[in-house]
Amino acid sequence: MNAATLHYITRHYLALNKKVPLHPIRDEAGYDRAVAALNGLLDVCGSDESHPLAGLVDTLGGYIEQYDDRHWRRQLPEATGMDVLRFLMEQHGLRQSDLPEIGSQGVVSEILSGRRALNTRQIKALAARFGTNPAVFLA
Repeated sequence: MNAATLHYITRHYLALNKKVPLHPIRDEAGYDRAVAALNGLLDVCGSDESHPLAGLVDTLGGYIEQYDDRHWRRQLPEATGMDVLRFLMEQHGLRQSDLPEIGSQGVVSEILSGRRALNTRQIKALAARFGTNPAVFLA
């Protein structure tokens, strides 16, 4: 790699890294930046898993999950995205048919039983509905 290419990559990496953390999260401020960036990326990507930024969503979600594992999950019992969804449904008195943002009652049933995973669109819709961080549904 020549010096001009290296300079170009470095300059763009630093600019992008100011907006989207492209490294493991080190502190709570970095965590807050990463979550805000993930929310913005989910707004852009929606449910399109072939979107050019979908890989960045996965990477950033992984960094957030790593930080959560180190800082929060030690304090909380293990819960999957389906556990969180079940809990929120119970707290809000919802049935499977009350979640049209996920899909039909059959789709909700498959998700709650673990036969199907939530996709990006569903995670974004659930986070908006319940006012949560989308990362809670990624576990």
